Amino acid sequence: MSDTHVTQSKDPAPPVEPGRGWFRALVLRLHFYVGIFIGPLILAAAVSGTLYAIAPQAERIVFQDQLNSRTTGAPLPLTEQVATARAVLPDLQVQSVRPAPEAGATTRVMFADPTLAASETRSVFIDPATATSQGVLVTYGTSGSLPLRTWLSNLHRSLHLGDPGRHYSELAASWLWVIALSGIVLWFNRIRRSPRSTESTPGRTRAWTRRLHGRVGAVALIGMLGLSVTGLTWSIHAGAKIEEVRSQLSWLAPAVDTGAGEAAGHSEHAGHGQSGLAGDDLGHIDHVVAAAREGGINAAKIEVAPAAAPDAAWTVTEVDRGWPTQVDVAAVDPATMQVTDIVRFEDYPFMAKMARWGIDIHMGSLFGVVNELALMALGIALITLILLGYRMLWQRRPTRGEGLRLPRAYPRGSLRQAPWPALLGIGAITALIGWSMPLLGLSLLAFLALDMLLGIRSQRRALGSS
Repeated sequence: MSDTHVTQSKDPAPPVEPGRGWFRALVLRLHFYVGIFIGPLILAAAVSGTLYAIAPQAERIVFQDQLNSRTTGAPLPLTEQVATARAVLPDLQVQSVRPAPEAGATTRVMFADPTLAASETRSVFIDPATATSQGVLVTYGTSGSLPLRTWLSNLHRSLHLGDPGRHYSELAASWLWVIALSGIVLWFNRIRRSPRSTESTPGRTRAWTRRLHGRVGAVALIGMLGLSVTGLTWSIHAGAKIEEVRSQLSWLAPAVDTGAGEAAGHSEHAGHGQSGLAGDDLGHIDHVVAAAREGGINAAKIEVAPAAAPDAAWTVTEVDRGWPTQVDVAAVDPATMQVTDIVRFEDYPFMAKMARWGIDIHMGSLFGVVNELALMALGIALITLILLGYRMLWQRRPTRGEGLRLPRAYPRGSLRQAPWPALLGIGAITALIGWSMPLLGLSLLAFLALDMLLGIRSQRRALGSS
C-alpha cells in the first residue's frame, strides 16, 4: 500500500505541488484508503441489502400457505379467530392482532414468547372466513417480516453476529457518504480538467475502468447518500446520537397517551368494564376495532394491542408503510369504548415525517414494488462501483519485480500545503463528524496512525539507502 513496497508503478502519482491541488490530493488519498479498507464492508452491506430488497416478493411465494386464506367468504368475528389461535398456543399470551387487511389474506394473532429475540413474536395465521389455523411462524418488528426476510435483515445488519456484528454495518454506513462525496469531487475534477477525454476503449485499460467507475458513482450518488443517512439511524453509536439530537429538537414522532382517563369511571358501557378487557382478555376486541374505526383509524392494515394494565387503554395502530403513509394510532378506553387519544401522521413534525419516509424507502416499503426495484438497482450499482474500484487497484499494481505487490498509495503531504483557515475548518468538521459518528472517528484515527507509521518507515528506508 505504501510507496516503500514498490520501486515502480504503472501509474505513478505526481507529488503535491506547494499551494496548489492540495484539496484534490487529500480527497484522492482519502478515497484510496477508504476504498481499500472499508470497501469490503460496504460490499457486504450492498450484497445483503440487494437480497433483502427482493425478500418481500420471495416471502409471498415461500409462505403463501400462511399468507393467503384457503376459503372465501365474510370474515368471522375477531374473537372467534383469536380463540382458535389461543388453542394453538395455549401457553403464550397474546401481544397483538392484525386482522386480515383484504379478502384472501389471513389474520395474524401475535403471541409474546420469552424464548424469542427482541421484537420477535410467534404468530398464528388464521383463515378469517372459517377461523381455522393455517400455520405458525415467527414474525419480526412493525414490518411483520417472516423468517426469510428476518434472516436477510439480520445478515444485512449484523452478519448474524449479534450486537458486535452491528459495528460492521455502522462502519459501512458511516463511510459510505464520505466515499460517495469524495468520489464525485474527483469525478467532477477530472471532467473539468479533460471534458473531451477520448478514454473510451473498454476492456483492459485502467482509464476506461476509472471512467465507468465515475459515471456509475455519479448516477448512484443520491441513492448512496440516502442509504448512508437512513442506515445510520439503526446503528448503535451514531443512531444514539441521532436520537438525542432529534429529541432535543422535538423531531420525534409523538406518542399516544394510553391512560384510561376520567372516562374509565363512566357507566354508559358498564358491560365493557376494565376487568373484562385489560391484559390478555380479548373478548371485546371487535368493539375496540369498531371504536377506533369510528374515531378515524381507516387503514386496511392495522394492529390491535390489548391494554397492558387494568387502568390503561388499548391501542389500534395503522401499520401501512406504503404511500400514502398510514401510521395513525388511537387509544381506546376499555371502560367506555371511546377513543381517548389519537395521533395522526399529518400532525408529525416535518423532520419526523422525513425520518419515517427515509426509513420506509430504505426498507423498500414506501412505494411497493417500484421501491424494491429501485433498491435492487442501487445495490447492483454499488456492487459494481466497488468491484470496479478493486479492478482499478489491480490494474494500477506494479508489474516489475517478483511477487504480488500492492499499488503505490497516492502521495501524502497535502495538508501541509493547505492554508491555515482551511486546516481549521477541516479540523472542526472532522471533530464534529467524529463526535456524531464515533466509529468513523475511531477508524479515521486508525487510518492516520497507519499512514504515519508507513511514512516513518518510508523515511527510515530512504535514509538507510542514501
